[in-house]
Amino acid sequence: MIKIYTDGACKGNPGPGGWGALIIAGDTKNEIFGGEANTTNNRMEILAVIMALKSINTENQITVFTDSTYVQKGISEWIGKWKINGWRTSNNKEVKNKDLWVELDNLTIHLKISWAWVKGHSGHSENDRADYLANQGVGMEGTSS
Repeated sequence: MIKIYTDGACKGNPGPGGWGALIIAGDTKNEIFGGEANTTNNRMEILAVIMALKSINTENQITVFTDSTYVQKGISEWIGKWKINGWRTSNNKEVKNKDLWVELDNLTIHLKISWAWVKGHSGHSENDRADYLANQGVGMEGTSS
């Protein structure tokens, strides 16, 4: 089983942003982070999950922990309706961050993933580490590991 803890950060919204992920597989821990010069917090939250999933190659069960209800509900509840409605919300507005949602959907199709929400900034050590990594990535272009 693989556990992935993700977070996004933004200084201004929009503004310079970062994403981070802590990936735990057994006794092995891998940390990745990156960022963009001009972005939004929600984009960084989604990108953290995308980049974490791209960094692993497994058929094992994966649990993704996020403190973003936007990501957790988006991928586990809302995305099915968005696709049926031509990537439009229930208010008939275009889904924000469609490019990232499509990429995340394509990455998760063949994986066994559970989505878990954790309260941010609450002393959860792995989530706090993902937050730290996201802040390391704020404003940088690209990825570090």
